[in-house]
Amino acid sequence: MERNQLKRTILQFIQSHTLGVVATASADGRPEAAMVEFGETDDLEIIFDTFDASRKFQNLQNNDKVAFVIGGWESDITVQYEGLATIPEGEDLDRCKEYFFKKNPHAKKWETRPGIVFVKVAPTWIRYSDLGKDPWDVHELDFPLAT
Repeated sequence: MERNQLKRTILQFIQSHTLGVVATASADGRPEAAMVEFGETDDLEIIFDTFDASRKFQNLQNNDKVAFVIGGWESDITVQYEGLATIPEGEDLDRCKEYFFKKNPHAKKWETRPGIVFVKVAPTWIRYSDLGKDPWDVHELDFPLAT
């Protein structure tokens, strides 16, 4: 599959889901995973919210690398996603909230709760797998890091 077509396919799949599992690592290297609601940008960035006292947020203070898995519950299609997390500020935060709340309007009621933070993840690698096909349809995308 051509790169731009694959990106569109991945985006459409991600847009059709509201939940995913995000994995981070503690300061001593222990993996920790949590189910989160998320939004996404057209550039395949993932946005989720969390509390600043959560393990995932504390982990991100020491290690900005995350993994994310979307799908696999209702079909044979999954997206495995690795990326770098940042805490958006200013106009970028406003943009991220717009994407997040567009997809998750019910979550707006928690926006002003003390300790809520938003996390933006930029992709470094994505694998799209459709294991319902024979042969399996598996494609990977690498994203060069901006310098």
